[in-house]
Amino acid sequence: MLRLLEIEYNKLRYSRSARILIITYFILITFIALIASIEFKIGEFEFRVADQGIFNFPYIWHFNSYIAAILKLFLAIVIVSMMSNEYSNRTIKQNLIDGLSKKEFVLSKFLTVLAFSGISTLFLFIVTMVLGLSFSDYNELSIVFSDLEYLLAYFIKLTGFFAFCMFLGILVKRSAFALGFLVVWVIIENIIYGILNFRIFKGTDIAGKIMQFFPLESMSNLIVEPFSRLNAVQAAANQIGGELNKDYGIHWYQLLIVSIWILIFVYFSFILLKKRDL
Repeated sequence: MLRLLEIEYNKLRYSRSARILIITYFILITFIALIASIEFKIGEFEFRVADQGIFNFPYIWHFNSYIAAILKLFLAIVIVSMMSNEYSNRTIKQNLIDGLSKKEFVLSKFLTVLAFSGISTLFLFIVTMVLGLSFSDYNELSIVFSDLEYLLAYFIKLTGFFAFCMFLGILVKRSAFALGFLVVWVIIENIIYGILNFRIFKGTDIAGKIMQFFPLESMSNLIVEPFSRLNAVQAAANQIGGELNKDYGIHWYQLLIVSIWILIFVYFSFILLKKRDL
């Protein structure tokens, strides 16, 4: 496995665009800290974002993992480009000539996906700890290390999304078309949800229950938006007579659904490559 990772590392090391995208991704994650310095002034009323509790443990695990997951497109482009370059540069054929099997080729790509997800999760953990220990009002260990399941959800979400991108890269062969297909698939899932929710199962929550089994929606459901958890938002909702009873938890069946999609994407990536004449 280390040999396969080393092969992929050498390919990425000499790709200037990949290096730029990877570095940009990690720099943007650190920019979460800049949110702490944002101040709003409305007349004589002033408040700083950091004072609203977004960097308090354990809430910060939820907030940072949600924000960092939005930035995953940078690494997704690297994954898709990594696959398309194999075809355009004919390195895939050379790898196979040199003795790499198609199974090992797909495994090397998936190990790269796991490496990206693992390093991203570790980096997010470090950034979150630094921000939390700097700004949180609660520093007891039992509170600091609660809600760590958001990091697990973040890891699974990234792995699922990158595995999907890997599959699209093998399926389409061209990075621009693969990313275009990704956008089209987002639209398709939204159209299906609209039809189910407003036509077939109007007035029920059946549409949401069905959509949770779709790939991108299942990944999205792992970490829901954290903003409505803020006390200020909850208080505002109560004042206007509304209630925010959203489920913010990480559930085992959500992790299982995405994990199954990961296996599906990896399996069909291998099947495509196995049947394709290179």
